[in-house]
Amino acid sequence: MRAMVLRRIVGLAEEPEPLEPADLPEPEAGPGEVVVEVSRCGVCHTELDEIEGRTPPPKLPVVPGHQVVGRVAAVGRGVSRVGEGDRVGVAWIYSACGRCAACRRGDENLCGDFQATGRDANGGYAEQMVAPADFVHPIPAPLTDGEAAPLLCAGAIGYRSLRLAHLPRGGRLGLTGFGASGHLVLKLIRHLDPEATVYCFARSEAERTFALELGAVWAGDTAERAPAPLDAIIDTTPVWRPVVEALPNLAPGGRLVINAIRKEAADQAALLELDYPTHLWMEREIKSVANVARRDVREFLEIAAAADLRPEVELYPLAEANRALVELKGGEIRGAKVLQIR
Repeated sequence: MRAMVLRRIVGLAEEPEPLEPADLPEPEAGPGEVVVEVSRCGVCHTELDEIEGRTPPPKLPVVPGHQVVGRVAAVGRGVSRVGEGDRVGVAWIYSACGRCAACRRGDENLCGDFQATGRDANGGYAEQMVAPADFVHPIPAPLTDGEAAPLLCAGAIGYRSLRLAHLPRGGRLGLTGFGASGHLVLKLIRHLDPEATVYCFARSEAERTFALELGAVWAGDTAERAPAPLDAIIDTTPVWRPVVEALPNLAPGGRLVINAIRKEAADQAALLELDYPTHLWMEREIKSVANVARRDVREFLEIAAAADLRPEVELYPLAEANRALVELKGGEIRGAKVLQIR
């Protein structure tokens, strides 16, 4: 089968083609597993973190990709909840132990044995992949494969971030960075709470324009101040500077939710500018988001289908995965980038 494979950790600035095309053996389903024939796979900033070593795979080579949509091609022994031909998705959460305290209370995203798709196990930058049957998700009928792919990560993690933001009804929400996740959160909040207002912070003029087109009431650079204090802000950037710049925009008691698996170290000096009275006084707080749980994915897919929440999607052939990654790294973003596998 065709696949794009990461064989070594590299910086995209030095190596703009980090993934190599490969012809791999077709996988087989073990007990409790399914083989998914992949149709579409979203391209995520987390792939950049894997490739550049901020969240490196435990072993190489590996097939990246964790926003996977396809059909079940084969089922292993003991699988009953899905069958051949079912349309399913595979998200960042590949598996968890199911026994620890975090798993028992539904926070399997915090499990010490959490395994990630496309990092700890081969993912969806390939024609087929294997996944635990209990960790694949039914795709609601109204969504196309290409629309569903970014919902599995950018959408689901945005949904979790919004829940953790504790935005009051009719509140003011800030979005720092406006890529795949940000634009889905804006669409989501307009469905869940039409009285809420959204303010966008982005370095790119194109992203600011896109936010206004989708209904943001204001858009500015990350260093600008919003015209009103914000009840919550969700940061989706890979760097520290926007975090520091976002905090003074919070109203007293407001919460900044950081939706990023890692922050780049290049601008870590920005943290030295943190000033307690300016950034944290008056019970402002910072909350991180760690991965997603299965319920985040499944609840969000149902909401997206019911609300006709469809992401903006740009399609790339599998062979052009490197081009999609380089454009993502360079900030060439309007909605979500998705690989067309078949």
